Amino acid sequence: MNAKQLEREPRSHYGSLEPVIRKLRAARPLDLNCERWREAHPEGTFDAWRTAARECLRAGLHYDPGPPDLRPETLERVETAAFVRERIEFNTAPWFRVPGYFYTPKNAHLPAPALVVMHEWGGPMLFGSERVCGETDHPVLIEHRNTYTGGRALADFFAANGFCVVVIDAYHFGRRVPRGISSPPVMDAPEPGKLPLGQFFQYQDQLREALYLGVRQLNWAGTTWCGINFGDDSRCIDYLESRPEADTSRVGVTGLSGGGWRTNVLAALDERVKAAVPVGWMTTGDAQQAYNFAGAIGTFNLLPGVWNRLDVPDLIAMAFPAACMVVSTKQDPLFPPAGQCDAARQIAAACAWAGCLERFRDLAPDKPHCYDIEIQDEALRWFNRHLGNKDIADVSCPK
Repeated sequence: MNAKQLEREPRSHYGSLEPVIRKLRAARPLDLNCERWREAHPEGTFDAWRTAARECLRAGLHYDPGPPDLRPETLERVETAAFVRERIEFNTAPWFRVPGYFYTPKNAHLPAPALVVMHEWGGPMLFGSERVCGETDHPVLIEHRNTYTGGRALADFFAANGFCVVVIDAYHFGRRVPRGISSPPVMDAPEPGKLPLGQFFQYQDQLREALYLGVRQLNWAGTTWCGINFGDDSRCIDYLESRPEADTSRVGVTGLSGGGWRTNVLAALDERVKAAVPVGWMTTGDAQQAYNFAGAIGTFNLLPGVWNRLDVPDLIAMAFPAACMVVSTKQDPLFPPAGQCDAARQIAAACAWAGCLERFRDLAPDKPHCYDIEIQDEALRWFNRHLGNKDIADVSCPK
């Protein structure tokens, strides 16, 4: 892109307090940004920077779920021509029993490489895992998938192509929505798929209004939304380790939008991740603040004491030598092209410093905010290459 193409009209403005915010941003040290740290420590090593950056991020999560005590259970088992899909539950902390799905591919040599697949943040909150798992006739899910994933269920697609897959409902989504709040109470009905559409959207609006109540409640409890997400997502790898079908020396992670953010954080902090494909969440902080703060910075991003020291591309830099393909679509209205391009430049420089240039790819298709079929195919090639999956699907995965 040339300079003109990188320009986009800013959307953010905080009125009379905007100059104050800009001064605060200008005064932050960003001392653990990979690029700045390397300039300040010419004798320093990539490993030394990564250790310090991870310590900062992990401390900023303010979350400790304790040692794993999964107590997994399979509640339902569905067999298709391409895979077996189990509806599961397991503990991610003493206070959370998390629902999700686990897939075993039929067209792969077991144990097979495994993926943690994340669902998006934006969309129908009454559904979590179901956005990326299984067949559906619910009109809201059909529209969501048609808009963002080419009509495909992402988890089904990767399982049909030889991967074990685990997916969970994120906190405040799907079967983990808060029930009994607002008036009328949110989700008195047990099955969102059985709700009339009018009532469905009423509950959906109430859940969105409750988001920042959730942030305040978590902060009062001494933790963060991002911390809970990482704790739960890391436990997904623990769950994979409990399944003999999965080869946990070959674990990847992927997701769109808020799922892309969760992918970034899990890859940054969990060394068991060997390959990552975050889609639709990469920028630099300064570019994002000026362009579209309110539209993209959600509850899952808020980490006081972290973003004054680190920048978003540092999450992927921390993941190296894991193989990371970052997908930033050029027409994405959430993120400024200048921020996307500068983030890619910083990540590439960090990858070169880490000595693994072949393990980073910046994919920037001329598309809106999506994880469509073409991007899915590129992600599949990336995972096949870097997780050693030579099993190619003989069974097509239906939309």
